[in-house]
Amino acid sequence: MSGLIGKKIGMTSIFDENGKNMPCTVIEVGPCVVTQVRTKEVDGYEALQLGFDDKAEKQTTNALKGHFKKAGTVAKKRVVEFQGFEKEYKLGDTISVDHFEEGEFVDVTGTSKGKGFQGVVKRHGFGGVGQATHGQHNRLRAPGSIGAASYPARVFKGMRMAGRMGGDTIKVQNLRVLKVVTDKNLLVVKGAVPGHKNSYVIIQK
Repeated sequence: MSGLIGKKIGMTSIFDENGKNMPCTVIEVGPCVVTQVRTKEVDGYEALQLGFDDKAEKQTTNALKGHFKKAGTVAKKRVVEFQGFEKEYKLGDTISVDHFEEGEFVDVTGTSKGKGFQGVVKRHGFGGVGQATHGQHNRLRAPGSIGAASYPARVFKGMRMAGRMGGDTIKVQNLRVLKVVTDKNLLVVKGAVPGHKNSYVIIQK
């Protein structure tokens, strides 16, 4: 799937032609620079390596400096490989947001917001233990029993318990492109996109 790298700007809402208010996410997409061209002869597969968002040289290793210098561009913060581009691109070419068209559907991959260590009610939607009666103290959000008796005498793997929540890679599929603002490199898609503001996302079609 061909695609580009972007940065989540935030959420807003727009009205369609019928006056319906639609929630949407604004993503800054590109311009992405082709930093490497994978070929079947050399690499065994065809793909384009794209770089996005400038990075300070002092924060870049010498090996990466040479890699980006070969493409004729400055160091980039995010580098991702994509396959399936219909058009042929060369090293150093720039791909902008006009790669997408209004009305088409895209998949957006990002890292969800980290929630830290959470209990079973927030993490898994548990209802808690009973009600505040019969002398129970501070048990409303407790997980309850987690195992059986002498058999199996252990807790099964995958038991839903408290733990760290969020920070997972999530792909949201089939988001409709509502607007493409080429002069500001903005893409407006319907619905929510994983991640916090200014987090990097991958948009594929």
